Amino acid sequence: MLKIEVFPEDTVLIERSIKANGDKPAKTFYEQVAYAYLGGKFPVQIKLPMESGQEPYAAGLYTPHSSSYVVNNFGGLELKRFGQIIQPLRVKD
Repeated sequence: MLKIEVFPEDTVLIERSIKANGDKPAKTFYEQVAYAYLGGKFPVQIKLPMESGQEPYAAGLYTPHSSSYVVNNFGGLELKRFGQIIQPLRVKD
């Protein structure tokens, strides 16, 4: 199971804007910093894509929701590029 951690200092929504260029309109992206445990000694920093107005995830442990996965054109499983959702990870006592 993939474990994702949001630390208290990362409970903010980051807004990133790209200026209009020629006939392409300006775009605004929203993201939140988190850390994924991929089996190494330390977790790896990732950026969770967020929607405009979405509340940032609270500090804690999460795992990707099953709706965050798709089957690609070759029959392989992968995370969606947009629309990823994480859910709280239930830790057994």
